[in-house]
Amino acid sequence: MTQQTIQTLTQQSEQDIIGVTAADLPLHCPTPGMPAWSAHPRVFLDIVHTRQASCPYCGTRFKLVGDTPHGH
Repeated sequence: MTQQTIQTLTQQSEQDIIGVTAADLPLHCPTPGMPAWSAHPRVFLDIVHTRQASCPYCGTRFKLVGDTPHGH
């Protein structure tokens, strides 16, 4: 792969990450904003300790942005 290809793939990957804040917790997928046609069983994701998580069903990636919630 060329450097330009790697950079393009990295930019696309970063665009596919959904940022969530403490107000969005507890985090689950699918989220309320996702279209009904892409629904799968709801799964709760622990994002507080690692600050990122991926849905085991659809692969959607989430990243905790901002401060860590109090009490965690």
